[in-house]
Amino acid sequence: MKPVNSVDVALTRKGTSGDPSTPTFLFERFEYTATGDNPFVDITEDIRGSVARADVATGLAMIYSEHTTAAIRINESEPLLHRDFANFFERLAPKTGSYLHNDIESRRQVNPRVAPDEHPNGHSHCLHLILSTHEHVPIYKNELQLGEWQRIFLVELDRPRLRRVSVLVIGL
Repeated sequence: MKPVNSVDVALTRKGTSGDPSTPTFLFERFEYTATGDNPFVDITEDIRGSVARADVATGLAMIYSEHTTAAIRINESEPLLHRDFANFFERLAPKTGSYLHNDIESRRQVNPRVAPDEHPNGHSHCLHLILSTHEHVPIYKNELQLGEWQRIFLVELDRPRLRRVSVLVIGL
């Protein structure tokens, strides 16, 4: 899936003195929206693009979800496996389960900043706690060092909506 758009391409620095030991930094932010019933958005090619634009031979790509209900994970891109994951998520944190977080009125009593359009999503936060906000992938010879079947995913844990993913590439 292509990003909705690439925003905030910023903080690019190459060694200015010709010194090969001066690190390069590249920060990019992408926006995505999951579609249909598949919460797995394959963002691998966009991350590869960031690495190419950074032009680093050796380094690290850090991929970070800016949300507490959308995770970043590395796994296989296989539709049946994704259905297995969705079934596992539902067993682990059922959408219809009982979550204090889903009691919107009680939350507003302790946190007046609860959004007016807030909806019950306690299950999403519980899953995110287990899945993680980020992944780090080594870069060697200008390539992400992913295994043969590994792909990088934004995992939508709540409902399809615009999500931001930050990528920081650091290297030499």
